[in-house]
Amino acid sequence: MATTAGTTGTSQSLERGLAILSSFHSDRPLIGVSELSRELTLSRSTAHRYISTLARLGYLQQDPDSKRYRLGPKVLDLGFSAINSMDLREISAPHLRQLSDKTGYTVNLAILDGTDVVYIERCRTARPGQWEIDLNLHVGARLPAYCTAMGKAILAFVPEERREEIIALIDFAPRGPNTITDPQAFREELARIRESGIAVNNEELAYGLRSIAAPIHAHSGEVVSALNLAVHRTMVSMDELIARLGPAVTQTARDISLGMGHRLAPG
Repeated sequence: MATTAGTTGTSQSLERGLAILSSFHSDRPLIGVSELSRELTLSRSTAHRYISTLARLGYLQQDPDSKRYRLGPKVLDLGFSAINSMDLREISAPHLRQLSDKTGYTVNLAILDGTDVVYIERCRTARPGQWEIDLNLHVGARLPAYCTAMGKAILAFVPEERREEIIALIDFAPRGPNTITDPQAFREELARIRESGIAVNNEELAYGLRSIAAPIHAHSGEVVSALNLAVHRTMVSMDELIARLGPAVTQTARDISLGMGHRLAPG
């Protein structure tokens, strides 16, 4: 393989191949051999050789009508591999901190494990009164999914067959003044969450605790976690929780989902 002059040990062929791939972007998804050869100051035969190699390996595809090239599925595989190698906490942490700083409330991130949610990240606030609802929670803490906003936000989007299996395992014991203890009422609650895209907990887990949560999607569209913002009932009414804080929570969930590679369907 050809290398650049000098002692750098870099590969000219690799540099040229990556330069070709970097030439494609959303505003210009299709590029011809002649265009690439001019832009990269390569002879047409050299550009064609590199492009043919990249196409054979699946990194480029030729449009049958225009004979120009677009990025191939192997590039997507690389992108998703890079995204998947990033830890969910790493992607989420700055967004959670920004939401907590912006609102002044504690923000949490959790995943579903069986019938529980497991806290994997927390951004606590020193706002007066907040400690009363923090419940001595920490990263790794578990709570029943059925009476938490994050649990409901995830369960609402679990495939129906798996969701029914989980519901069958839940002990719908009362935990707070407004715990949902009827399985059918719980199913109806999850249906409402699927419609609205947001879940609330109005003293279902503990007296005085209110929270609002939104699901986080992976690149595949699967809901892999949820975030919530928790308040004390004396701080925020339910109407204010939904109307004033809800948009910030859902936007943060979207931002994290984008970081995970999720893209909303058009329309």
